[in-house]
Amino acid sequence: MSFLLLETEDVAWLRDDLTGARGAASRLAEQVGLDEHRRGEVALAVTEAASNLAKHAVAGAILLRIVRTSQRAGIEFLAVDNGPGMADVAGSMRDGHSTAGTLGIGLGMIARLADTFDLHSLPGQGTVMLARFWPRGTRLRPPDASNDRATSVVEGVTRTISGGQQCGDGWAARWDSSKASSQAVLVMLCDGLGHGPLARRATLTALRAFRASTSSSPEEIMTDIHQTLAATRGAAVAVARIEPDLNQVSFCGIGNISAAVVTATSKSSLPSRPGTAGHQIRTLRTTTHPLPQGSALIMHSDGLTERWHPETIPELLNHSPAVIAARLLHTAGKQHDDASVITAHGLW
Repeated sequence: MSFLLLETEDVAWLRDDLTGARGAASRLAEQVGLDEHRRGEVALAVTEAASNLAKHAVAGAILLRIVRTSQRAGIEFLAVDNGPGMADVAGSMRDGHSTAGTLGIGLGMIARLADTFDLHSLPGQGTVMLARFWPRGTRLRPPDASNDRATSVVEGVTRTISGGQQCGDGWAARWDSSKASSQAVLVMLCDGLGHGPLARRATLTALRAFRASTSSSPEEIMTDIHQTLAATRGAAVAVARIEPDLNQVSFCGIGNISAAVVTATSKSSLPSRPGTAGHQIRTLRTTTHPLPQGSALIMHSDGLTERWHPETIPELLNHSPAVIAARLLHTAGKQHDDASVITAHGLW
C-alpha cells in the first residue's frame, strides 16, 4: 500500500440554507480546474447530499474544501448531521432504498461518482460522509504502478467560531526521512490566541515556520515556531513525530492542545506544557509514547471538549482520518470557539 499526505483548504461551511451548495461546489470545482463534465458530477453529488440533509437531518452542514497533492488539485465535501443515523449503512447504500418516498439512489450515486467515499453513521448520533473528487482520469497510485490506490493518512478539519469569518486554528503535516531508522511523519496543530484576523495571522505564521523548519525533533521544531511567533499575539502549538516502523510517536506541546493515542477501547493522553508559543514558555520537553497496531493519533484544540471517548463512538477507527476528525468535531466541538482536529491513522 502507498501512503499519501494531502494538503487541504477548508473553504466554506454551509449550514442553515443549503440551497446554494450546488453553485458553491460548481464554482470551487471550476476554480481548481476540473473539466465541465467532472464539475457536473460534483454538483450532482453535492445536490444529493444537501437534499438528504434537508429530508432527514437535524442541524445538517456541508464543508466544502480544496485538496491538493504536489501535482494536482481536487475538491471534497464533508456532510455532517445530528439526524437519526443509519442502523444499516450497507442497506442504505443500495439503489432503491428510501425512507422518504424517493427513488433512493442518492448515497449509492454519490459513492459511484466520487474517487473516495467514506461514511460513518450511528443510530441516534447522526452521520458523517466524505466524498472526494479528482480530475477525470486521475489515478493516485504508487510509483510501481501496482493496483493499490494511495491512501491519505493524515487529515484534519477546522471550523470557525459561530458567526466568525476567519478560523484561528490550523494544521499541517509533512514527511521527514532525515533519520535512517524509518520514514517519519511530522504533524502540527496550532490555535492562534483569541479569534479573528490576528489569531489567523499567528496560525499562518506558525504553519510557515513548521513547513520551513529543517529540524527533525518536535522540540527543535517547536523552538523554530516559538521564535517566529514573537511578532504575533502567540498561539497554542503542538508537534508530533510519528515513526510507524517503530510504532512510536514523539510529542511536544505548549498551551491548550489536547493529544491522545486512541484505540477502539482506550484513549491515552499526551502531555502539553503551560505557556504561549511566541511569548512565554517553560523548558520544552518531548515525550515518546507507543502506538499500538491500528491505533490513531488525534490532536485537537480547546474548541473541542475532552469529554469524548472512542467506546461511545463505535467503529470510529474503521474510517478515514478525515471522517474520524469530522466525527469528533461534530461530537465534541464547541460553537463559541474556533475548533480543529487532526488525525493520523492507517500508517501502522
